[in-house]
Amino acid sequence: MYMRLSKVALIWAIAFFATLAAFSNVTDYNSNYTLVAHVLKMDTTFPDNNGMWRSIESSWVHHLVFCLIIFTEAIVAVLCWLGGMRLFKSRHDHVQFNQAKRLAILGLTVGILLWFTGFMTIGGEWFLMWQSQVANGQQAAFRLVIILSLILIYLVQPDEPDKMKSV
Repeated sequence: MYMRLSKVALIWAIAFFATLAAFSNVTDYNSNYTLVAHVLKMDTTFPDNNGMWRSIESSWVHHLVFCLIIFTEAIVAVLCWLGGMRLFKSRHDHVQFNQAKRLAILGLTVGILLWFTGFMTIGGEWFLMWQSQVANGQQAAFRLVIILSLILIYLVQPDEPDKMKSV
């Protein structure tokens, strides 16, 4: 039972994080939008690098990408809140608990896709975010990918029936 409750708590911790991330991006839109715009414009990368042809100057694209990030963070939050709720409701039965993992698995996977594919791969490698001293979210994204991956690995481990102590 304790392992099941720890899985629920970790899923809800990710849900809370993703909720705060989306909330912060909405309520402090310009601060975080500026980071996205710098990454897409590549204006803080090494001067005269050969990858500048990839840069996107259009502010409507910057807004679209940032809104997509916020939307994806909100999806992660919703999936993890609902997934955690399903897990919590089925915590007394290991078979139901194993079957209830789907939404939480999906939420964690979407989070990994956002922070690995979105930030580390597209932002970091395509838009050369790694070259920027100003607009570089790769370390934060890496930490999140590791945390989400470890929780996902832990969550997908089959849950066994509780063993009763003999008296």
